[in-house]
Amino acid sequence: MKVARFYAPGDIRIEDMPEPTAGPAELKLRVRNTSTCGTDLKIFRHGHHHIDPPRVIGHEIAGEVVEVGSEVDGWAAGDRVQVIAAIPCGECPDCLRGWMTICPNQLSMGYHFEGGFAEYMIVPANVLKVDGVNRIPDGVTYAEASVAEPLACVLNGQELARVGDGDTVVVVGAGPIGCLHVRLARARGAENVYLVELNRGRLDMAANLVKPDAAICAAEVDPIQAVLDLTGGRGADVVITASAAGKTQEDALKMVARRGRISFFGGLPKDNPIIACDSNLVHYRELTIVGANGSSPDHNKKALELIATGAVPVADLITHHLPLEKVLEAIDVVAGGTAIKVTIEPTAG
Repeated sequence: MKVARFYAPGDIRIEDMPEPTAGPAELKLRVRNTSTCGTDLKIFRHGHHHIDPPRVIGHEIAGEVVEVGSEVDGWAAGDRVQVIAAIPCGECPDCLRGWMTICPNQLSMGYHFEGGFAEYMIVPANVLKVDGVNRIPDGVTYAEASVAEPLACVLNGQELARVGDGDTVVVVGAGPIGCLHVRLARARGAENVYLVELNRGRLDMAANLVKPDAAICAAEVDPIQAVLDLTGGRGADVVITASAAGKTQEDALKMVARRGRISFFGGLPKDNPIIACDSNLVHYRELTIVGANGSSPDHNKKALELIATGAVPVADLITHHLPLEKVLEAIDVVAGGTAIKVTIEPTAG
């Protein structure tokens, strides 16, 4: 079978490897769609400390069951499924409290296990143990289902930031995650959603699709003042920084309302993770700052439901459909910022 395998930074190869066979506690999938994200670009450029090359990468996975291990119940050949990316252990104190997103023993598809940039793949027992395989609802395509994983991460972030009815929400960053944040905030009852982005072309492309109440180009205006002007000087109830830039986190402190909530959704580069935080703003304005780290199996299930019901449409966010042989082209498109979501289709279906 064909796979895209990571060997070293700058070295991903399309090559042949033997088609796998499911073990007793595993499933084998024919991969229909694996969508790409900024993390794939980071792996390509820098590698990852959890990846021991060579490794088939790709973690936003949807496919068709073709083989069921002898010890696996509830699944049959032909079932359409979506697979979690982050795999909690299900046994540690955090998991037992229901905090699976911060499991200290977490493993990941495409990192510790072979991922979805392949014609066929194995769903390991670790995933099945935590109920991490989800049936794709009728009417949802494989491509749409592959976006459930990033949407699940967005859902975790908005639950932690308590986005809800009547809120004014600012989303900073107009990539695929930012677009999903805009749509989910609306689905959760936000009254106004503003989108902030430094790159004018990227902002216009995203805004044309997700229709925020205001699109603010941070290269042309002061985004803090723009948000204050839009809110009559009060600031936003929630600011979500879907961007890997420390300045966006610093700006969030200045554009959020009293008693507002800030989600540090995008992680910062490991060599520059420190920001300037005016602690008095947090103290006197009673602000809440929350992190957001991935998603749980339950978030993935809820994300599929949001897609299936139309509460959060995703089909139009998938701007590029490419075959497995064009994984490097897909990564270039992601790097260039000329797409919203790029999906790889290893096998036709």
